[in-house]
Amino acid sequence: MNSLFTPFSINNRQLAKVVVILRLCRLMCGGASPHRKASGYFRGCAPRQGRSPNQQSQARTEGRSPTAHQAAEPQAHPHFCKLSNNFVNSSDSDDTKTITTMKSSRLPYQTRALFLLFFLTTLASYASAQIAVRGETVHTMSGTPITDGIVLIRDGKIERVGAASSVQIPNGYRTINAKVVTPGLIDAHTVVGLSGYLNQPNDQDQLERSSAMQPELRAIDAYNAREKLIGYLRSFGVTTLHTGHGTGSLISGQTMIVKTHGDTVEAAVVMPVAMLAVSMGNNGLGQAGKSPGTSAKIMSMLRAELIRASEYNQKQTTAKADARPTRDLRLEILSQVIKREMPLLITAHRARDIASALRLAKEFNIRIVLDGAAESYLLTNEIKAAGVPVIVHPTMFRASGEAENLSMETAATLKRAGIPIALQSGFEGYVPKTRVVLFEAAAAAANGLSFQDALATITIDAARLLGIQNRVGSLEAGKDADVAMFDGDPFEYTSHVTGVIVGGQVTDGESQQTP
Repeated sequence: MNSLFTPFSINNRQLAKVVVILRLCRLMCGGASPHRKASGYFRGCAPRQGRSPNQQSQARTEGRSPTAHQAAEPQAHPHFCKLSNNFVNSSDSDDTKTITTMKSSRLPYQTRALFLLFFLTTLASYASAQIAVRGETVHTMSGTPITDGIVLIRDGKIERVGAASSVQIPNGYRTINAKVVTPGLIDAHTVVGLSGYLNQPNDQDQLERSSAMQPELRAIDAYNAREKLIGYLRSFGVTTLHTGHGTGSLISGQTMIVKTHGDTVEAAVVMPVAMLAVSMGNNGLGQAGKSPGTSAKIMSMLRAELIRASEYNQKQTTAKADARPTRDLRLEILSQVIKREMPLLITAHRARDIASALRLAKEFNIRIVLDGAAESYLLTNEIKAAGVPVIVHPTMFRASGEAENLSMETAATLKRAGIPIALQSGFEGYVPKTRVVLFEAAAAAANGLSFQDALATITIDAARLLGIQNRVGSLEAGKDADVAMFDGDPFEYTSHVTGVIVGGQVTDGESQQTP
């Protein structure tokens, strides 16, 4: 990893913050105190003033030699000294008033030490904010691949992308080299973060079985940003997840979109509510004799609930304030579906259930996204005519149960038919509880999809299907700096992920960095 003291560049707003921090640090470390003679922000920044005879005598009385005492004092790195000296004559601002009020008293050593640590961390964050990723091949997913390409990253966003012959790396940018560079990968449907790696009841929050329909359940309330499976997926280049409540009940709850970096859900979230998860076929049937018990009952219950939501929405918008219905969390979320503000994510494998989902969308004029869709290749004309996208089952999904007729060529078949598709990791009931979309796309590339189309299913096409293409999915100026780096063909099993950047932060693999 590069040294913290590698030269770097910062913008004016960051410069102002650093000036304030340097001034405060000067006070904390004693440089601004009237009782100190050192003139630098750090005692090591300026030549030490000679000690008076009284000071030397006092040091000997305390059992310390003046030389040893001086040697024990902290010395600043020369780069800090140069930086701080440049700011000594900076014009004062309103921050000076705050600093002046603090000069009269010295803060405890622990407080000063913590502040210095904060100062170093701040500078480190600025130093890592400017990165240049150089790849022998850069797949931007917004055009043809670039040979010997460069991706400039500044303040968490992509600044510029182009060939090395036309893009100059500015001074102070860290450079990371890789054989192949792609956008950060997108898992278009998973339950990771709600489902954990322990495979125990305490980390399985993706399904609430107490009721057949619970659209009011929010994924954001169950997502664990520190779940180890998230880091596991990120190590394979996955930077964005569409996750939430899984299959197993008629309406299991909401889904959300998050980044695979951040210690809290607030830090990771991209879209707190993305879709509403619905299951048809066997996955939507009630357990232990509970309703619904048949496919016809599934459809009748869904239709009845959407009718209620439509009436609720109409009363909320047309009735007088005192005549409006009381707030209903279930109908509130379903009314967003009725207003086409949110799609239903309908998991359906058999052609019969896929056809029922298409009828439901037409009857209520709602948006839907098909999920799984193992037999979708039997209904390509109908799916295309309805304008419905498909999050295809994992390519290497086990052909059993309702998915007994799946094909490893499903993604290629739907792509040739002109149907928007993306790939997913889905849900696994065994450890490690998740598949990896990188491997699923590789298998799809070996079963009919071209390399570019397979890569698109886990980058730009997935972003478009999820409605987040303005932020992620391709390497373009202004988008989030989410990057995956490889030491070879991403779909070759002997290749490795050598680095991952999420929002401009290097989260995995820094061994390839150079000054």
